[in-house]
Amino acid sequence: METISIDMRGQICPSTLISALREINVRKGEIRSGATTLVFMTDNRDSTVTIPETAEKMGYAAKVSKHADCYRIEISAAKT
Repeated sequence: METISIDMRGQICPSTLISALREINVRKGEIRSGATTLVFMTDNRDSTVTIPETAEKMGYAAKVSKHADCYRIEISAAKT
């Protein structure tokens, strides 16, 4: 499985959401097959709600974790 990290620190919503949606849509087939996981790193707290909620509504699994310097939002294939 490939993990693609995208650093969005310094950006605020809605630009983080728009950037995340673009990346998800470009790689939707790879994510849905389980071949790829996207990891977004952000320092914008609003993004920890908007990105996972939107991804889950699109049928993906989303996981948020807090680290010392950022939040990590992981988007992957939904568990069946």
